Amino acid sequence: MDELQRLSTEEFKATEKSPIVVILENVRSMHNVGSVFRTADAFLVEKIYLCGYTPRPPHRDIHKTALGATETVEWKGYDDTLSAIEELKQDGYAIYAIEQVHQSIMLNACQFAKNKKIALIFGNEAEGVEEKTIQQCQGCIEIPQHGSKHSLNVSVAAGIVLWELS
Repeated sequence: MDELQRLSTEEFKATEKSPIVVILENVRSMHNVGSVFRTADAFLVEKIYLCGYTPRPPHRDIHKTALGATETVEWKGYDDTLSAIEELKQDGYAIYAIEQVHQSIMLNACQFAKNKKIALIFGNEAEGVEEKTIQQCQGCIEIPQHGSKHSLNVSVAAGIVLWELS
């Protein structure tokens, strides 16, 4: 591990994190959840909130793709996303859904202050972020796409957004 400059679990937990919280809303796939944990570890995300019926650790299918990131990245579970949003707003976070909607902000046009506290909501693989959730957000961020599908896997979308904002 030393030659790869990887942090131990203890070192990771002691390292200053990006002021970013990832919210997964009703994500079905345990593999997607595990993959987002792994990506959150890579970009030193502060925390993940698992909302609705999003699966939660411990589970072998989450661990299969997380590769230990469920032990490094702090997480909390919520029965509903609106409770998580309310808590984050009270803590001074700006809330953004990652979604294709009218008047969304293109990811490559997003400019946030370096230490701005933001929460990013990623939705269900088929349905996206719920409308009632979007209504509680400061805005929506869209990943520019040029192909015919205009759709990305939720864990891929999380990787793209977290890379861009890091």
